[in-house]
Amino acid sequence: MLVERYRPILYLQYFLLLVDLILNSFIEMLRFENVILLVLFVIQDLCIIIAVIVVFLLFFNTYMFQAGLVNILINKFRLAIGVTFVYFGLNVGLHVWEMTLRWDEPNAYIWETPGFIALYVIQRTGAVLYYYFYKRTALKLGDPRFYQDSEWIHKEFERRR
Repeated sequence: MLVERYRPILYLQYFLLLVDLILNSFIEMLRFENVILLVLFVIQDLCIIIAVIVVFLLFFNTYMFQAGLVNILINKFRLAIGVTFVYFGLNVGLHVWEMTLRWDEPNAYIWETPGFIALYVIQRTGAVLYYYFYKRTALKLGDPRFYQDSEWIHKEFERRR
């Protein structure tokens, strides 16, 4: 029952990752107009924000959260949450810098700025980490153990005390 209820949410999370992946891969081809590029950057950033909101809504639905064991839940997903926020910051930084470089001339060659190239490479590397950790988190949150009282939760609570 729980798995069937969780399936549409998982598909939504996969869709948000796919949109981010497609935009990361092909956004350079659509740079002929500043407004289009800006709208695509905003869509990409909104997808990340929506993805974070979905994960936190799933957190709120877990038995652990409702039982007041939030610290166990946060500790279990700390790395994924951190990677997501770092990736979002890298994304926004790259988008702002790229729009600054391209605003007057959308088809300008901007790949001669060493700092921009470094940020681009770091952001793309962060994207791979984000995809991995977000997908792993989405799949883990589909586990029925998080949504019911179990011996596993009691062991985690005792271990963390």
